[in-house]
Amino acid sequence: MASSTVEDYLKQIYLEQQLLEGNVPSGRIAELMEVAPGTATSMLKTLEKSGLVVYKSRNGARLTENGEALAIHVLRRHRLIEQFLVEVLEYDWGEVHEEAELLEHVISEKLLGKIDHHLGYPEVDPHGDPIPSAAGILRQRELIPLAACSKGQKIKIARILNQGKKFLDYLSERELLPGAIVVVEDVDEIADAITVKTASGDSFFLGVRTAADILVQQN
Repeated sequence: MASSTVEDYLKQIYLEQQLLEGNVPSGRIAELMEVAPGTATSMLKTLEKSGLVVYKSRNGARLTENGEALAIHVLRRHRLIEQFLVEVLEYDWGEVHEEAELLEHVISEKLLGKIDHHLGYPEVDPHGDPIPSAAGILRQRELIPLAACSKGQKIKIARILNQGKKFLDYLSERELLPGAIVVVEDVDEIADAITVKTASGDSFFLGVRTAADILVQQN
């Protein structure tokens, strides 16, 4: 079994690879793991010896097939736990990340399977992040940032990228949650802002940077 530290490195590298669509610089990995660059380099060399990453000092690191499979499995554990905490134990969606970070390393496969069954095999977690299947398959969706939408579009909020508690509380107060249907009332290019109207009839003015962290699908 991989250690919790190894699992954390693999998960962070996997998530960053999805954003960069390529190798992840070792300096960026150190930043994500909140460790000194030398510490990250030592771990990357260890992961390479274990066949979990391909690492070159100048090119950074990328996961091997085995490394990616393990990273996806860690994501499955993390996101299923988050969904369970919110749906069953009624945790606030802004509080579940740290709990899941701890539990993802100790939960048994038997318990994970029972949680998955109890929840009805959910495809996304409370933030809209896809939950890998038991076979390691991630369902892909066609999503775009809210900031890229046009005036008059009716859209469904699908995924929240910024999962800091303050940001999630901000969205909760405005009912801008995954699954919510909103209409883009206005796009102000000069002010770099977008105005959306919720199903309850309330309108909210969002900066483009905020809107970029909200992914949507056309309804």
